[in-house]
Amino acid sequence: MADDKYEKMVIDRVPKALLIGGKWVPAAAGAEFEVEDPSIAAPLCSVPDARREDAFAALDAATAAQGDWAATPPRERGEILRRAFEIIMRRQDDLAVLMTLEMGKPLAESLGEIAYAAEFFRWFSETAVRTDGTWQVPPDGNGRIVVMRQPVGPAVLVTPWNFPMAMGTRKIGPAVAAGCTMIVKPAHQTPLSMLALGEILGEAGLPEGVLNILTTTRAAEVVEPLLKDGRVRKVSFTGSTEVGRKLIEQSADQVLRTSMELGGNAPLIVCADADLDKAVEGAVLAKMRNIGEACTAANRMYVHRSLAEEFTSRLAEELGSMKVGRGTERDVRVGPLIDQAALDKVDELVKDAVAAGARPLLEGGPIEHSPGYFYAPTVLADVPPSARAMKEEIFGPAAPVATFDEDDEVIEYANDTVHGLVSYVFTENLRRAVRFAERIESGMVGVNKGIVSTPAAPFGGVKHSGLGREGGHAGVDEYLETKYVALDV
Repeated sequence: MADDKYEKMVIDRVPKALLIGGKWVPAAAGAEFEVEDPSIAAPLCSVPDARREDAFAALDAATAAQGDWAATPPRERGEILRRAFEIIMRRQDDLAVLMTLEMGKPLAESLGEIAYAAEFFRWFSETAVRTDGTWQVPPDGNGRIVVMRQPVGPAVLVTPWNFPMAMGTRKIGPAVAAGCTMIVKPAHQTPLSMLALGEILGEAGLPEGVLNILTTTRAAEVVEPLLKDGRVRKVSFTGSTEVGRKLIEQSADQVLRTSMELGGNAPLIVCADADLDKAVEGAVLAKMRNIGEACTAANRMYVHRSLAEEFTSRLAEELGSMKVGRGTERDVRVGPLIDQAALDKVDELVKDAVAAGARPLLEGGPIEHSPGYFYAPTVLADVPPSARAMKEEIFGPAAPVATFDEDDEVIEYANDTVHGLVSYVFTENLRRAVRFAERIESGMVGVNKGIVSTPAAPFGGVKHSGLGREGGHAGVDEYLETKYVALDV
């Protein structure tokens, strides 16, 4: 549990400036905005509010650094990431408190995210020296075919508020490994974790201009001009499908490489032969990780009719036992949502489901007379397909449960969405597990697991849930161009 003095020290240590060309500088216009603690709805500090001119200054720096950075030996780039990994792990307690203060998640979860975030740097430090090309004799034996991999070039990276450090390292890690310079625009709700990460990378030896950080409340004013400038060659975004569509449109003028990790509507399916202990444990993890504010959260649960009553009762018992409160307090497992709009959205979807006929088994809801944005866990049974909660991303601690009878029926339910990020299936039958994994339309499937994320695996979705993959061997490919050289030898 952190005290006020320690919390202030953690906040004071973070640079409150833009990082441009290796220098910490104020916004050109001198504007600032406040960063809020969602547990008390009060400001923590102020940071610069970047504008268009700051964006172009960052792009100038990234462009100037690109040539030398691309020519930097892969081992050297990898060692920078490795040193940054080690610094993060040494400072994990401070970084976790910082994250909890600006985002709200309980300290235990923040510590988990810091370790997860650091692992991306360790993974990509090892990937940096394993970027392979090919040498091939063509079928007619005339000459040789050489295929080489080269960095795409300056990249714009836009990160979300819900995983403020891990989504940064998941993008920065492969960009550094590949030899790309970057301009990072963190979410305005949670800029402090990214600023702390920028300081760490500088300490680890990242050259000036390779990483530039723009904090701003005017995302469109800052990002769109960059995407329309011919010097930027890639954009990577994690966030809502709506914003992702706009960025894809804006990137079309310059035909940019795009990586989009967008919204989700994850089904969690509990088959008749599921191990109920595993299913309940997995459902709690898949629903309540990050207070439910995750694109991978189990958004709608389908349970075989024979298990539905016991599963839903046990789920309600588990979620009802979770202590709600400020994330820095002891034993808290459910922190505040990010802001009032997020709280209102969850409450609206729960009320809509109840009006449509859903049966509340755990009546949580907004916590009255609290200065923060707290919403107690809620479990709804017998939720009809017409309820908005079965169609829209909840992004909070509410779990709607419906029943099914046949495998084909529930697969149809699972696929009845424009989204396709992740799905969860609980079954003890290997044949059924493979059949579900093959037929469900999502980029990832967790079988008897409530968490699928790992730096060593390709993360991403299909349909309206995104383009490209982050993590795994595929992660660095997003930052590399393939060049074919025809040799007359």
